Amino acid sequence: MATMEECRSALDKLSDNLAGAEGDVRDAAALNRSLSCRITDLDITFVGRLEDGRIEVLDTIQGAPREKAQIRLAMAGDDLVAMVDGRLNFAKAWASGRVKLEAAVLDLFRLRKLL
Repeated sequence: MATMEECRSALDKLSDNLAGAEGDVRDAAALNRSLSCRITDLDITFVGRLEDGRIEVLDTIQGAPREKAQIRLAMAGDDLVAMVDGRLNFAKAWASGRVKLEAAVLDLFRLRKLL
């Protein structure tokens, strides 16, 4: 099972990947939205923002987030680490229910370019 530190490191790496992206991926990541990433097996949530193509983690809280972020992810820590390392395909993990993504319909259409 991935640790909290490994999950935080994976989010930092994802942020770096998004910031270095080009074209459609860069456009999709250019949203300015609140973001939460719940790590179900650790019962923690990283809370922050997706802003200018980067993920900024502002806090780590125990349990479910107190406020509903505009973009909400939920998954096991091992799945987060595997996705960022390229060993798990996001679209397949999402389709199988291993990863949950919730957002407004227009944001989902825009985020699908990241898949």
